[in-house]
Amino acid sequence: MHPTKKKIIIIILMTNQTSLSGFLLLEFTEVRELQILHFLVFLVLYLATVTGNLLIISAVAFDHRLHTPMYLFLMNLAIQDLSAVSVIMPKSMANSLFNIRHISYWGCVAQVFSLIIFLASDASLLTVMAYDRFVAICNPLQYEMVMNKQDCIKMIAGVWTAGLLIGSLHATGTFATPFCSNVVNQFFCEVPAMLKISCSDLNLPEIGIIVLGIVLALVCFVFVIISYVHIFIAVLRIPSLQGRQKAFSTCLPHLIVFSTFILTASIAYLKPTPAVPSNLDLTFTVLYSMVPSMMNPVIYSIRNKEIKTSISKLLRSSKCTSFGF
Repeated sequence: MHPTKKKIIIIILMTNQTSLSGFLLLEFTEVRELQILHFLVFLVLYLATVTGNLLIISAVAFDHRLHTPMYLFLMNLAIQDLSAVSVIMPKSMANSLFNIRHISYWGCVAQVFSLIIFLASDASLLTVMAYDRFVAICNPLQYEMVMNKQDCIKMIAGVWTAGLLIGSLHATGTFATPFCSNVVNQFFCEVPAMLKISCSDLNLPEIGIIVLGIVLALVCFVFVIISYVHIFIAVLRIPSLQGRQKAFSTCLPHLIVFSTFILTASIAYLKPTPAVPSNLDLTFTVLYSMVPSMMNPVIYSIRNKEIKTSISKLLRSSKCTSFGF
């Protein structure tokens, strides 16, 4: 196409940007039976994620013995995971169930804004949780003084503030330039997919924000790695085998959750974004958008006796209430 004609088309698209009513999301299949199957599979996964995270939230909220920094952080992680998956999955399930692809312009903005908030908050909170484990194992005598209630509340507030700030920057940067198409090659409004349909070949505001996000993510990653190096050194100095095992058991769930988060997020955001996503690309997207949120409660419940005991009591109490005892 001649450059002049291309410029004219872009100008027309930019002029019509204000009338853009929404976007068309990617559908997994056009076969009606497979659409229903997709809805049912996502429904099962979503209900499992909601149930697991609500159990963690309820266990910590109603058991006063769990009102300690580690479990308050864990409750916030469950809230963030539950919120992140709720931003994506209900809309995707509704699209499959009713055989539609449409999402409104502001609905798409809300998805980008909300998802980045919860992902950024997750990264920040996992960093804070690494610091909590560092203080508990490397400086146990100063733990209550360093990780007091007021400081924990400030840390949690800082985590949510960082998420809100990064979410606002990404939403503003992503939608700052006009779009040359309303067809999003993803089953939800994801930043890389939105940049693919931007009229600007070089979206400087969003690229600058992405670079800032990568730098902040690297800072969090390095901080966690340094914390665990000190933790492992301190654990290896514990004379008794039972003491070392107990110390490792308190760190292992967080280490697994952090590794899963970093791995899935890296696959999702560092891999090239194809013009037309393959089944493998969609699989990776489902993995990073659902699996961490679904597995985090399981990981913490399996390795933590206090959480398992609290959840058991909560379930027994709910059964007794339902039967009128």
